[in-house]
Amino acid sequence: MNRKILVVEDDQPILDLMDLLIRKLGYEPVLIANGIEALETVKSDRPALILLDIMMAPINGWEFLEKIRADSSLADLPVIIFTASPSVDEKMSQMQDKNLGVLQKPVSYAELKAGIEKFLPQ
Repeated sequence: MNRKILVVEDDQPILDLMDLLIRKLGYEPVLIANGIEALETVKSDRPALILLDIMMAPINGWEFLEKIRADSSLADLPVIIFTASPSVDEKMSQMQDKNLGVLQKPVSYAELKAGIEKFLPQ
């Protein structure tokens, strides 16, 4: 079973925290600080799940999500948007995507565990 969770986040302290929490949950974190590098990684080594920050450069989380959803080999990949932006819920309600979730920053261990288990049941 694939235990890799790709974390796409440009804030190093958050990447460090996600590394610890994901390992504690028994998964293998793959940490990447920008969307372009993450797109290359997803295509060459598909994870079980992606935790995706929205506010990043050079491409933001929405652009990253659009690119993987347009790729038929990645379109069904579960993605949890990981953001501090309150406007994400509104945009999420417009999207009909059963493989998409959202967690608001700061996220607790219990929230992260529940979010991951929604897509990767134990």
